[in-house]
Amino acid sequence: MKKKPMNEAQLLDLLKLVLPKATEDPRLAMKIFTAVEKELKLVIRVENFQKFCAKVELPDLELTTVKDVKRQLNEAFGDADVTVKPDKKGEALLVEVEMPGGKFSSEIKVRPLGADGDDEQDITLKFVPFPVVLPGDTELVWILAKRENLAQEEAGMILSKVEDEFWASKAGQKCLRDRVERGFPEFMARVPAGMLSEGGLKRHYKTPEPIRVHRPLAAGGELKKRTGKTS
Repeated sequence: MKKKPMNEAQLLDLLKLVLPKATEDPRLAMKIFTAVEKELKLVIRVENFQKFCAKVELPDLELTTVKDVKRQLNEAFGDADVTVKPDKKGEALLVEVEMPGGKFSSEIKVRPLGADGDDEQDITLKFVPFPVVLPGDTELVWILAKRENLAQEEAGMILSKVEDEFWASKAGQKCLRDRVERGFPEFMARVPAGMLSEGGLKRHYKTPEPIRVHRPLAAGGELKKRTGKTS
């Protein structure tokens, strides 16, 4: 039976388990873990960047189209500096994204809308609902989504990691300088979609939606009060 390859969270958990057994120096173990975690995140970001460029639609190189592509890149990689420029032949859009850890470049080829539909299917991942609440207010729910191969606990760990990464990023540090409270609601309102998607998460709604508490009408009495009818 084929086993699924380890995802990022599983690999890091395994590393946490193995390193203390491999060395008695806790500082060295932490140093190795941090370095591996950093490189792993960088690899995932580059893969996501390449996938994004492969599936984004670019029917032409008109100014409005180029601006729209840049907007999509800014939304997906909010803590990165994005540069876009049409190539000299007019056949592609050259894209450069400077992320924490390095600068990456790719190109988006001009193609008609709907082209390469099969390729897009290959890289589109299925998501399932992943509602999240805070312990102090269980009626306020963020309707997120997670990859269907992620367990609830695993998705929760990833969400916590993404929250920490956001507040440590350029965008997060700017929010803190602007005196934005460092809390989960503020994080959810501001985190770039790309940071969530890298961990296999997705935001269905950009703002929290409260759950409606449904209370059925009492039989008989309430009906009489509202209609004025008696049996």
